[in-house]
Amino acid sequence: MRKELNLRDDAAWKRRYRAPAIAWSRRATQNPARAVVCSNKDGVYQLYGWDVAGGGLTQLTHQPAGVVNGVISADGEFVYYLQDDSGSEIGHFVRLPFGGGAAEDMTPELPDYASMHISESHSGNVLGLMLVNDGGFQALVMDPLPGGAVHFRHQTDAFSLGPLLSHSGEIAVIATNEKSGSTDLALFAYDVASGEQIAELWDGAGSGISPAGFSPLAGDMRFVGSSDARGFKRPFIWNPLTGERVDIQSEHFAGDVTVWDWSDDGRRILLHQVAEALHGLYVYDVAADCVHKLDAPPGSGSGGSFVGGDRLQVHWNDSSKPSRLIELDATSGRQLRDVIDLGTGDLPDSIAWRTVSYSSADGTPIQAWLAVPPGAGPFPTIVHTHGGPTAVQTNTWSPQSQAWLDHGFAFFSLNYRGSTTFGHDFQHAIDGNLGDLEVEDIEAGVCWLIEQGIARRDAVFKTGGSYGGYLTLQALGKKPQWWAGGMALVAIADWRLMYEDQAGTLRGYQRSLFGGTPDEKPEAHRKASPISYAENLRADILVIQGTNDSRCPARQMQVYVQKLKDLNKSIEVHWFNAGHGSREMQQQIEHQELMLRFACSRLGQLSAEAEVD
Repeated sequence: MRKELNLRDDAAWKRRYRAPAIAWSRRATQNPARAVVCSNKDGVYQLYGWDVAGGGLTQLTHQPAGVVNGVISADGEFVYYLQDDSGSEIGHFVRLPFGGGAAEDMTPELPDYASMHISESHSGNVLGLMLVNDGGFQALVMDPLPGGAVHFRHQTDAFSLGPLLSHSGEIAVIATNEKSGSTDLALFAYDVASGEQIAELWDGAGSGISPAGFSPLAGDMRFVGSSDARGFKRPFIWNPLTGERVDIQSEHFAGDVTVWDWSDDGRRILLHQVAEALHGLYVYDVAADCVHKLDAPPGSGSGGSFVGGDRLQVHWNDSSKPSRLIELDATSGRQLRDVIDLGTGDLPDSIAWRTVSYSSADGTPIQAWLAVPPGAGPFPTIVHTHGGPTAVQTNTWSPQSQAWLDHGFAFFSLNYRGSTTFGHDFQHAIDGNLGDLEVEDIEAGVCWLIEQGIARRDAVFKTGGSYGGYLTLQALGKKPQWWAGGMALVAIADWRLMYEDQAGTLRGYQRSLFGGTPDEKPEAHRKASPISYAENLRADILVIQGTNDSRCPARQMQVYVQKLKDLNKSIEVHWFNAGHGSREMQQQIEHQELMLRFACSRLGQLSAEAEVD
């Protein structure tokens, strides 16, 4: 039986949303007593200076929409981040003194730009930035000073990541899709002093490379990354000066294995595995060419590093605990302690997720996560899809899922085709044909849920954010018969209009997904757009969209909403003053309440109709 809507301030689902988390941390390479931490402990994700010895956190940023990316200088004196307007992700990189003070613009002479990368060489002598605007992708290597001299500049229209710098900034490596035109990347190494390309690494068509970084040792030009040339990502060590390459192999490897960190002495590499959406850790001994598997705790990791000779610090979470920084024994993987105490207290009990699998329409196996409330099914059910699409849903802390479970809904989150870590072919099956196979996988999941007696046939709701929000709208339009309602967050409704308005970083990514621009691939963009299926819609829709979103901009959603209204379709829209999703606890609670009210009101209508029948 459906539970009553619980909107009390002390409701368990609200308490979970308020649980503080640590998204990531980064230590100063030349001053490890200082680090920068990203946390929402004061209500919205901001950057904090971390006194590692004393354990104290000092809030450094106070942006209204929060800050979720940044780095600390090698000497620990400054923290760098992209200062934008209300979460738009377009602005300028600035630096803040670790001890507090005013932000200084690092590129005062440049127009506003989008960016997904800033880093400093291990020695701290130069910065590497990737800036994107209407002129394309521009990689810079510059002095780490406001308006500092530029030593290297590389510009391209191709989607690019980096530059990643050697210890003292002698070499810059850029990952780009210039060779593939898809999301597959190749590596190009440049001599910073001359600007000349000195090497490239490319494993051929149908394969891509994920960069990680250079050795932390002075004069050591070994670079690590991973390649999926054999179907799944496997780590390698490459020297762009000599061309020497070592592919790291182990009989223990499964799924995708990528690089997280070098040890300070350059002798070991921390490896991270995701296989069938389950996480694992390995340590690779370079000299012995030996891989050692760690007994990592259950859950999901988002990054980690060596600390001293015998310890690791990793960011870890699961369906019962938010992301936190924990210390592990580097030999066994045994958990030693929580590194930073945020005072979470006793959290409400959560229902654990379990991994399940089913077959899509063409027989392709699909992995998913399932959690069900107490009692006997079938239940009203939430079908969730992650963003990306180049991402994967793993066993993570999810206040959203637990809020639904608290109210008697089953929760089901699937890794549709396009998701990472299930192999190159699985990930790239959707290239050039977005919103087709993914919807088939979603429909097959709904059928499986009904056949298993988990989902009520008349009470299945679709939700997701970003690309998951896009798939919500696409599934409601292409397969309208399955849905009692849909809730899309920061979603894509019209790919052509989105391309016209979005940040340059995402334009490059969109071209790589489709294999061209909307003018070059008009039918693919039309076919992939939910607005093309507006007339088919049967279910009511709730859209939650950011007014300052540069990834999924406002205009394309406004046009979609107006078209639905012209067709007399039922759509509710909640606009919030931020960018691509909310970084604020209270706003996240408000958005969840909107979704709960929306879904529960539709359940109430279904119950009333059943009584009349």
